[in-house]
Amino acid sequence: MSHLAETLADFTSQTTFDTIPAASRERVKYFILDGIGVALAATRHDFARSVYSGLSTLAAGDADVIGMPARLQMRDAVMMNGTLIHGLDYDDTYMPGNMHFTSFSLPCALGVAAWRHMSGRDMLTACTLAMEISARLGAVAQGALIALGFQPSGTLGAFACALAAGKLLGLNREQLINAQGVALSMAAGSMQFAQDQRGPGTKRIQPGWAAVSGITAATLAQAGFLGPYAAYEGAFGFFPLYMGARVDACDYTLATRDLGTVWEVDRNAIKPYPACHFSHAFADAARIIREKHALQADDVVRIVARVPEKIVGIVCEPLANKRRPDSSHGASFSLPYAIASAFVRGRYGLSEMEADAYRDAGVLALAAKVEYEIAPEWRIHASNPGEVTVHTRAGQAYTHREEINRGAPERPLSAQEITAKYYANALTAITQAQAERILGMVMELETNKDAKLFAAALAA
Repeated sequence: MSHLAETLADFTSQTTFDTIPAASRERVKYFILDGIGVALAATRHDFARSVYSGLSTLAAGDADVIGMPARLQMRDAVMMNGTLIHGLDYDDTYMPGNMHFTSFSLPCALGVAAWRHMSGRDMLTACTLAMEISARLGAVAQGALIALGFQPSGTLGAFACALAAGKLLGLNREQLINAQGVALSMAAGSMQFAQDQRGPGTKRIQPGWAAVSGITAATLAQAGFLGPYAAYEGAFGFFPLYMGARVDACDYTLATRDLGTVWEVDRNAIKPYPACHFSHAFADAARIIREKHALQADDVVRIVARVPEKIVGIVCEPLANKRRPDSSHGASFSLPYAIASAFVRGRYGLSEMEADAYRDAGVLALAAKVEYEIAPEWRIHASNPGEVTVHTRAGQAYTHREEINRGAPERPLSAQEITAKYYANALTAITQAQAERILGMVMELETNKDAKLFAAALAA
């Protein structure tokens, strides 16, 4: 039988810059720009400094890190860049697979291409490959991996990065198959952080580790190290092993259907808010009601959000905790806080994830008035709709429903909106001139003759 690893190895070998649709390549540039902006904003946070401090004790190196002055060994720089891109939960999401693919694809492609002084064209090709392959692998599990306790970005990202790194390193078909088999022993990403009061610390590092694992798997395969062929569907391959009794829910055809013809990267979603996607439409609905009807927080007696049942445990419960988040992570996964913040302030950005914002008495008073009811006709899908009803002291009830959340594939953010988000994030860490230079380099990435120069431009 033909194994999935063989099909993906063939796809990797046969894909070139020119076989990727121009529109898809252009969209990937905006994913890269978005990821860089988020990474720059993350450099100001304690988690970034602690990870950087730990990695810098291992060994000196000459690889650049986004927004940071010192250099690390190449794989450590890759780990650091992945942490920065994913650390604020503001990076893009491929919803069918619950995959944050820029957070590992960009560090992997940038790290290897800069290390080998390859072109921006090569880097963009490899980055797109990692995104496309990870999206398709994520879709196979049909959303079940997270429920089973595995973060798809940390697990499946390792396989995608093994292929992307292998592409850059010139691996042949047999070596690309072996690289995927080696990655099987490295794929890791536990969701235990979501059960722990300490917050999302380990979540932040998992995509970077996936990129490191993929690069390591590719270099081992290049050196002749062997890995199992049935890396995905074998008795102890990824999906049977990680999905267990739910393996029958896997649809392997989703990984290969129209491969190379239909590009799943086009269905990726860029976040307008630094919070869980499930809360975005509700925040917009609350803001729209406030603006349309000229309401103030004091006018409100009750707010009711109609939600799909499957998001209740993520952003609605336990309700008492969600109404009073005690951390930036708690704030980003709180529907009551998202609604209250957007209503009171008319915005829901990075500043709303700071302690003085999520502890604000006025916002918390309104969050305490937010209730939810389950909308049985709704299911989780890429559009993530949201409906909010605001009940006022005057006895009126105003309802607004966002059928499709901003940033979803059916309602993508425009180039102007993505660029504005990039500047808002980047300017928290660098100057306007630096931000403009990076923007120009990303938009003309395929003309760059040496990815090392691009990586250096991203460093502080």
